[in-house]
Amino acid sequence: MIKRLLIIVSINCLLSATAVAGNILVLADSLSASYGIAIEDGWVALLQERLRLQGYNYRVINASISGDTTAGAAARLGPLLERERPDIAIIELGGNDGLRGLPITEIRDNLARIIRQFKRLNSRVLLLPMQIPPNYGEVYTTKLTGIYAELAQAEGVRLGRFILDKIVLEHPELMQDDGIHPKAEAQPMMLDNIWNDLQPLLTEPAR
Repeated sequence: MIKRLLIIVSINCLLSATAVAGNILVLADSLSASYGIAIEDGWVALLQERLRLQGYNYRVINASISGDTTAGAAARLGPLLERERPDIAIIELGGNDGLRGLPITEIRDNLARIIRQFKRLNSRVLLLPMQIPPNYGEVYTTKLTGIYAELAQAEGVRLGRFILDKIVLEHPELMQDDGIHPKAEAQPMMLDNIWNDLQPLLTEPAR
């Protein structure tokens, strides 16, 4: 028992001695929640490992929930912010809203609420755009995709790439049978899709 306590104390001391640059909070849906695959194979877990290997001492908190909408995420964000105090936020939301055909203005307003909550904490924000299948109509899909660039400019946050860029159309074999969720083999590509946009935020001075 004493030996076990000493090990725990030693680990805690080691963790305390390691300077943590800050927290990265991923607020997202099933694309980031390791849907249908092992958690350790998901891109968020791979992000934590890449940060470690490249010497970035950030802790990644995955607050992704499968099926989540912008309204759901906005409603649950307050307690998350109080508890985690993230230095960086990665927002990957809106796909489920689009698949439900929710009004574009509603999606945009919810995303704006989320971004502003992060900004009140001076969190650096990476906003990832979403895309939905073309069978929802060109007008709706174009408007949905367009709100992300509009919000990034209006709110002064960084706009990333679609997390499934070059996966859905070019590598359909990397998608699960539902055609919506990526397999484990696609997760490194998903991480690569956001990495170049995330990396500058890792060294950006706190506001």
